[in-house]
Amino acid sequence: MKRSMMVFAVAFSAFSALADVVVFKSGSRLTGSLVHVEGGTITFKSDDIGEVKIPQDKVADLTTEKENVIQFVDKSTKSAVIALKEGVYTASGEKLDMSSVKAVNPVEETWHGSFNVAGTASRGNTVGEKVTVLADVSRRWENDRFQANGGYYFDQSGDSEETKHKTESRFLVAAQEDHFWWNKVYQFVNGKYETDRIKGLDSRVRLGTGLGYQWLENQHFDLTGTWSFSQEAGVECVKERWQNATPDQDDYYASFRYAHHLKYVPRFVKQLEWFHNLEYHPSVEDWSENYVINADLGFTTAVWGGFNLIAKMEWDYNSLPADHAKRSDFRYIVGLGYKW
Repeated sequence: MKRSMMVFAVAFSAFSALADVVVFKSGSRLTGSLVHVEGGTITFKSDDIGEVKIPQDKVADLTTEKENVIQFVDKSTKSAVIALKEGVYTASGEKLDMSSVKAVNPVEETWHGSFNVAGTASRGNTVGEKVTVLADVSRRWENDRFQANGGYYFDQSGDSEETKHKTESRFLVAAQEDHFWWNKVYQFVNGKYETDRIKGLDSRVRLGTGLGYQWLENQHFDLTGTWSFSQEAGVECVKERWQNATPDQDDYYASFRYAHHLKYVPRFVKQLEWFHNLEYHPSVEDWSENYVINADLGFTTAVWGGFNLIAKMEWDYNSLPADHAKRSDFRYIVGLGYKW
């Protein structure tokens, strides 16, 4: 019996020695296995409490026993034994520059998206309804990326049910496919459909292609946080149809397109994500007089589980609107939705 217990104790000690260990700056420790490292956060599966996410700045020491996969920003990979001591990572004993690392044990990419709704209803001196629906979906592969988004905007109001009228009726849907030919350079093809009854726009269809440069993609900086930023330039074919126009009055023209996209997650508030997007579409024939600008600025923040709050400002500018319409439209949106 004693011999069996001794064998068990030796086997248990050998197993424990193979465990990964996290030592906190407070002195407490966890044993288990390293799952994932990205953006200053260590995901660790503890023997006692299961999987936890640990801010890197709370860790004094991390040791691992097995090799982990290191994925670099340039998409190359290597396997090494990871360690962290006094804020410095090493890979099999050699110092590891984390600014060049995208992730340790990268998570397989899946579909991501969100669905948000904002709405109000008024009864009394003002009778009306306002609804905004926003949705997006995306996925990133090793050399490809797909993104799609859409929006529906409806607003009607008056001093009674009989007198209320529409003040906004807009719908849009857009999609883009990117293919990365080199580390940060990608070619894109995209399409967009939109209609705006209040502006007199029955439909506008854009089909385009061009090149983009991904300056940063989920890149973490210790002082600020995690950044993504890209710029794009290309050409597109545009078909517009305005209200009361005859079929032979459809407007076809070629347009240039410039766009940039920014996302930022602060270092100390990881559940908050700021974003900014801009698209500039000048006509090839008359770029200084005929152009459209679409831009937004806002943030999303986690509320509970997968539910999130979105708040943003949208700006649309058309240099040559319909006769009865204004050039600029501003929208301020606050809504609740689900993000996965």
